[in-house]
Amino acid sequence: MPSTLYILYNADASLMGKLNYGYRKCTAPKDKPACSACDITHGGLHLDETAAWKEAKAEIASKGDVEVKQKHRDELSSDVRSFVEKNKLNYPMVLSGDEKGDLRVTMDSQELASCGGNAQQFVAKLREKGAL
Repeated sequence: MPSTLYILYNADASLMGKLNYGYRKCTAPKDKPACSACDITHGGLHLDETAAWKEAKAEIASKGDVEVKQKHRDELSSDVRSFVEKNKLNYPMVLSGDEKGDLRVTMDSQELASCGGNAQQFVAKLREKGAL
């Protein structure tokens, strides 16, 4: 069954959003990262995806019909935004969606933080949860 894995960042895509994230990243305590999804995919403050994340994303895609969509808070479709708001979810997070559009939480912000910015640990958690 085709599915979508939504990686939702705790940041906005705008210039002000990037500046705000940079400030939060520099001042956040180590045990509460500004955006653990950013740490996994971009190594924190980098604009480009890390080589480790590109490899992990290719591995995820190779497991079947899984499409990875990485979105900032201000880039969400209305259905994804509605799901997040209705369920009072905290960013960052990973959601899964099926071909019918049904969404579910795959990893919450604490689970993402437990990956410590490691893309392979992220993939291992997805496997543990049966998301791959």
